[in-house]
Amino acid sequence: MAAHLDRDGAALRLGTAWRWLWLLPIAFLTLFFVYPLVSIFAISLAPAGHLDLSGFVTIATSSYYWNTLGFTIGQAALSTLVTLALALPGAYVFTRYQFPGKALLAALAGLPFVLPTVVVAAAFLALIGPRGIINTWLMSVFTLYAPPIQLERTLTLIIIAHIFYNYGVAFRMLQAFWASQSTRIEEASRSLGVAGWRLWWRIRLAMLRPALIAAAAIIFIYNFTSFGVIVILGGARFATLEVEIYRQIANLFDLPTAAALSLVQIVFMFVCLLVFTRLERTVRLTLRGSEANARPPRRVREWALLLANSVFILVFLAAPLLALVLRAFTAPSGELTLAYYAGLTSNPRGSVLSAPPTIAISNSLAIAVVAMIIAIATGTLIAWLLYRQRARRWIEPLLMLPLATSAVVLGFGYNVALDTPPLDLRSSALLVPMAHALVALPFVIRSITPVLRGIPPNLYEVARSLGTHGWGMFRRVQFPMVRRALASSAIFAFTISMGEFGATLFVVRPDSPTLPIAIFRLLGQPGEANYGRAIALSTLLLAICALAFLMVEWVRERGSGDW
Repeated sequence: MAAHLDRDGAALRLGTAWRWLWLLPIAFLTLFFVYPLVSIFAISLAPAGHLDLSGFVTIATSSYYWNTLGFTIGQAALSTLVTLALALPGAYVFTRYQFPGKALLAALAGLPFVLPTVVVAAAFLALIGPRGIINTWLMSVFTLYAPPIQLERTLTLIIIAHIFYNYGVAFRMLQAFWASQSTRIEEASRSLGVAGWRLWWRIRLAMLRPALIAAAAIIFIYNFTSFGVIVILGGARFATLEVEIYRQIANLFDLPTAAALSLVQIVFMFVCLLVFTRLERTVRLTLRGSEANARPPRRVREWALLLANSVFILVFLAAPLLALVLRAFTAPSGELTLAYYAGLTSNPRGSVLSAPPTIAISNSLAIAVVAMIIAIATGTLIAWLLYRQRARRWIEPLLMLPLATSAVVLGFGYNVALDTPPLDLRSSALLVPMAHALVALPFVIRSITPVLRGIPPNLYEVARSLGTHGWGMFRRVQFPMVRRALASSAIFAFTISMGEFGATLFVVRPDSPTLPIAIFRLLGQPGEANYGRAIALSTLLLAICALAFLMVEWVRERGSGDW
């Protein structure tokens, strides 16, 4: 009896300790997410200390801002539709057919999603930019004096970059959902004479509708809040809400208008996130789909479809990355060189950087490690909270809101909220990793929470019957089940931190640039040497992110988790 009471007392004390530990993620989200957003609301609604809606009146009565909102929605919707249209055949091929190299192509399709936006932008500049591989070759072969492919600063290049970035998201979401569906409905439909386009329209697309809408919602969010791709490839000609917020702050110093635009974007994105989280429960996205319905292709048409999708993945997704690497080792004369990498250790006079670019490498690695630790610790506690609490319908969208909040808005919030006592953190070295951890937090939560929910209840019953309670339950039952999810989410948080750009642009110190900031600054400077050093830094960042992605894939293949 005494042992039983001691065990119950220990369990009660542990439960009380967990409730106190929950205060840590709540405090973290309050200080580094809620408070900055509330500060933005205060500036937008009461810039002079009393209610003032002039910022919203300016937006509502200006055709420029309406056109900006329209362009933001239009380019995001167009990018989303084209991405889904291209990913749908690939998802079908990888769901229905088995063929050599399938796992490698699937991994390649997912690689662009983990790449920083500055690397994606630099890759397309290296491929089809004015000084890119293709234009340089065409000018040399046909003795041209101007680049024949003029896609820089065009909507076409923005759409192409968005497709490149989000293809893997749509591909994996559709493939995972499709692979979990039975083929009996299709077989029954064929027996009733439904075939060809009618089979696709009435059966396949109808079955995929939840996954299509969920994929469209999350991709639309990414495209709507895209910043690095727009600002580098689009330039001043194309202004989305994200770019306009940055312009109002950095160039015009109009904080009320920037805050009003930020509020409009936050509300818009929260609605999209509600749609996604509602559909996500139905879709039940998983990283690992069933291979039960896959078979080798037999007909010529099947081989042709397989070959077309494989070529698309290899050419469209691999060509920009290969061009980036090749351009980093190629001088304007066409000769191989290491001069761009050698130049990373120097800081030429007049450079916008106040430190050699190599400093950015060590800065990014240190920040990424700290951000990873913070994101894992906070995300694990939140995942435990979601597991223990059953009223999750309204909690999850709120916790996932950082996913839909633009990094630019977040950085803006830090500028206005954390620059005065008692929370003067603008000069703190922890501010940047805190921002990165907040951006990575939703991915950590989405990796760990489904695994905790998926633990069979009978495991707990068996463990209790063997005398396991409290901390021992976590150590012996839950941790072995979630350790792979912890490992993959830790690597993913590290990768996100390495490539974070929007928020960092606001809070990073000039003498301590990160890799994306250094690349952005070098791309904005004239001269072949600066361009070459930006490409060289981009290849280093690409290598780090690709290695991290391979580690995630290795962990995923040994376990399971959530995308």
